[in-house]
Amino acid sequence: MIKRALISVTDKTGVVEFAKGLSELGYEIVSTGNTFKVLKEEVENVIRIDDVTKFPEILDGRVKTLNPYIHGGILYKRENEDHVNTVKELGINPIDIVVVNLYDFEGTLKSGKSHDEIIENIDIGGPSMIRSAAKNYKDVAIVVDPEDYEFIIDRLKEGTLDEAARRKLAYKAFSVTGRYDSLISNYFREIVGDRYPKIFNMSFQKEKVLRYGENSHQKGLLYVDKNAKNPILNFEQLNGKEISYNNINDLHGCLELMREFKDTDKVVSVAIKHANACGVAIGDTVLEAYTKCFEADPVSIFGGIVGINAKIDKETATKLAQIFLEIVVAYDYDEEAIEILKQKKNLRVLKIDKITDSLQPFEMKYLDGKLLVQDRNTELFEKTEVVTKVAPTEQELKDLEFGMKIAKHLKSNAIAIVKNGQTLALGAGQTSRIWALRNAVEVNSDKDFKGAVLASDAFFPFDDCVTFAGEHGITAVAQPGGSIKDKDSIEACDKLGMSMIFTGYRHFKH
Repeated sequence: MIKRALISVTDKTGVVEFAKGLSELGYEIVSTGNTFKVLKEEVENVIRIDDVTKFPEILDGRVKTLNPYIHGGILYKRENEDHVNTVKELGINPIDIVVVNLYDFEGTLKSGKSHDEIIENIDIGGPSMIRSAAKNYKDVAIVVDPEDYEFIIDRLKEGTLDEAARRKLAYKAFSVTGRYDSLISNYFREIVGDRYPKIFNMSFQKEKVLRYGENSHQKGLLYVDKNAKNPILNFEQLNGKEISYNNINDLHGCLELMREFKDTDKVVSVAIKHANACGVAIGDTVLEAYTKCFEADPVSIFGGIVGINAKIDKETATKLAQIFLEIVVAYDYDEEAIEILKQKKNLRVLKIDKITDSLQPFEMKYLDGKLLVQDRNTELFEKTEVVTKVAPTEQELKDLEFGMKIAKHLKSNAIAIVKNGQTLALGAGQTSRIWALRNAVEVNSDKDFKGAVLASDAFFPFDDCVTFAGEHGITAVAQPGGSIKDKDSIEACDKLGMSMIFTGYRHFKH
């Protein structure tokens, strides 16, 4: 019986050589449309799909492989006597190898083509043939990836593709069609405006295997949603070791906090340790911003990440190089600056594009079979309601906004104490708000908090935080409000001569 391979591909990479290899092994090649045109010039034993289907391609190529002479030849079970007799009676010849990759729906989508052009690039026959062949993998080899061509030819030269190999090919095939359908589903979800779909399809591709996960005994990998729009973790690595699992997580925290300052005309420097900020500062120059950021917490910054929303100059690079850092990330680097930083061979030096608004609609957490999905937290204040007898000064209001932008990105319970565009103390991740405040102040007992302001990610359940803050010289507070004991905190502020504003929005981060 003639061995037969059906080849119909959009990506023509390596297909001529592969078809030649199959032809030399005695396979008759059945092909369609443009693939046939490419193969017939260089490959022997190639026939048109029409010669098999006994029916012309119709509807501008929309119907060409949806035919029992094709799917019967793919799907019949070779060990099932009834199947064998049926195809023999109907004159259906077996198809032993199916080589298909799909219309470039993804590329069409990214190119910004019209809706009608996008719809025309939804493949119908391709996925049908892939699924047919993959379902009948015990008898048919399905090939969807040009990277598998050489492996398949080598195996066939050795004898045959065993069932285990065909099962792996089938697994890859169903993964490809699953992702393809996910892309189409999400395209339609966007155009019909279903923000919270009943069925939430997403698809990720493996980008790299990391050295390890959060700890050295855990495997770590990085997957990417290739259709995410302008993801914040796009960067160019200019120096240093391979980026790690923890690096990526911390870097994300750094860039998300930097995003809060995307519209400022000032330079902002952010220091991150274990995904929490340990120092944040604004300055008129890169050197000033980094110096203030470093001085905010010169201990915790050790082994952390520093992000700067500007071009790093020689002077700043010299100071950065004086301590151990895992990552420096910035918009650009002077030639002299990059040479200084490259002297630290393990320091990961990253360059990013200017940070803009996120185009991703959701934040997600996968929790052991459940997926938590929420809107991104893009708001800061619902209001700025002064609730005390004393109102904040203009500078205090600036600092309260600065502090709230930082508290929003700290693990709850979160407290940010700032003054003149510089963090003085940060408290994060405590199970009690007063503990977060006390920890922030007591660890930084060398700091002068007189005239500083305090931002809290959530309301005060008691007046203890306000009283403690006032006793240490803090003069203004921002909090969401909403506690049944708000009055106690307001009265404590009035007693101490402090100002307080209610923002209306809570910013828990867990």
